Amino acid sequence: MDWRLVDMHCHLDRMSNAEEVAREAAGRGIALFDTTVTPADACAAQDLLGSFDNVRVGTGLHPWWLADGRCGASDAARATELAGKSPFVGEVGLDFGRRGDGAQKLQTAAFEDICGAIAHHPLPHRVISIHAIRAVSTALDILERTGILGEDARRDTAVIFHWFSGTSDELARARRLGCHFSVNEHMLKSKRGREYARQLPRERLLLETDAPPGLDAPYSADALEASLTRVLSAVAGARNECPEELGSAIAETSTAMLGLA
Repeated sequence: MDWRLVDMHCHLDRMSNAEEVAREAAGRGIALFDTTVTPADACAAQDLLGSFDNVRVGTGLHPWWLADGRCGASDAARATELAGKSPFVGEVGLDFGRRGDGAQKLQTAAFEDICGAIAHHPLPHRVISIHAIRAVSTALDILERTGILGEDARRDTAVIFHWFSGTSDELARARRLGCHFSVNEHMLKSKRGREYARQLPRERLLLETDAPPGLDAPYSADALEASLTRVLSAVAGARNECPEELGSAIAETSTAMLGLA
């Protein structure tokens, strides 16, 4: 099937009607990268959603869950173990902003272990979706140090920065290292976010929703489609491109990355 829209970062499993949304999305030609927030969620999501042709489930450990104590050392170890086996990893990363305050060392150790597991257990066409708030440089340092990115990297892992909010220098470095970027409506609310979306090479540009706005509540495929369509329209306008042509190119990139083509 040709997927006309691909949400490259959403929390499908934390929608209380996840199966219904996945089924309706498939009917609309929409594929979804479900980025989980804990390793327990990842296992449960795989059981619940793994059979859907339009869904790919990531192994995740969100830095907020580490920062506020909902996840600890055992969860980090489990996430590392799962990341070494999974072709899809996310949401993982670092948050050195207000919500991650006081847990930078714990987050950094967990992210480095996860990246190390990915590097030491290579899989073809692996995808990793990364959260990085005020921490892009540190995340890139770890990705290079572990060999996922850099001159000697195997080039078998697609690194995506979701809702990129780093500096222009960090964007240039991430682009130079071959990273991709998934853009959502929140990112486009800022002048800087819109400018980043305008600058990105077409082949590095992806769409996302980061939905739902509230976890463990009902959501809809209609809302996902509307959000993705708004992002595509806004990005195309900023780049002075045809939305249909840009959307087709982005969908082609996304489906190839997720093995949906």
